[in-house]
Amino acid sequence: MLALRLPPDLEKRLEALAAKTGRTKSYYAREAILEKIEDLEDYYLAEERLKTPGKRIAWEEVKGQLSDDGDDEAAA
Repeated sequence: MLALRLPPDLEKRLEALAAKTGRTKSYYAREAILEKIEDLEDYYLAEERLKTPGKRIAWEEVKGQLSDDGDDEAAA
């Protein structure tokens, strides 16, 4: 069980969204918390992996490999 206080303006927005969509405020609170936790877990996992030794691949190289893979499939 979790209880939290929201600023009045946020509470009103949440109530309006729940009323408009027919979902509960709890539903949206759970969804927001879940999304944020997943983002934070990804962030901390990436941070830990950067601390471990190993080969690093530049983002540009990864993008190039991905676009090359797509070109191969299109040509086949």
